[in-house]
Amino acid sequence: MRVGIGYDSHRFTDGRRLILGGVEIPHSQGLAGHSDADAVAHALTDAILGAAGLGDIGTLFPNSDARWKNADSISLLSQAYRKVTEGGFHFVSADITVIVEQPKIGRYVGQMRQKLAGALAAAADAVSVKGKTNEGMGWIGKGEGIAVIAVAVLE
Repeated sequence: MRVGIGYDSHRFTDGRRLILGGVEIPHSQGLAGHSDADAVAHALTDAILGAAGLGDIGTLFPNSDARWKNADSISLLSQAYRKVTEGGFHFVSADITVIVEQPKIGRYVGQMRQKLAGALAAAADAVSVKGKTNEGMGWIGKGEGIAVIAVAVLE
């Protein structure tokens, strides 16, 4: 068994869609980033890569490479998982915490679990996603952005 931890954060920005866990969520702002800025998929990608000893998302998909501009992060997660399986590992489970004041993500969690699990050739019940606030503290509490922590188990 191998365990990896992933973290990602992005600022909110105008003029972009908000994509979390592969799901478009209605909100007045999206997240700034080179790809679609899906912080949930990015944190999970880092977690599986870390567990397999394969570095991080920036190593595989550098933001200096135009190929990844506006890329679908669920597709990036799936590509990263192929690298993980080439190393002889397979996905067991993940636990993901999304830290954001607004929007509330509870009604989208089921869809996120399905999208994320699909990219990992797993059942949706192998992926847990939950939302937490930062109780109004710091840059997250002020509504400036979002942070995500993910833990993944491989075998």
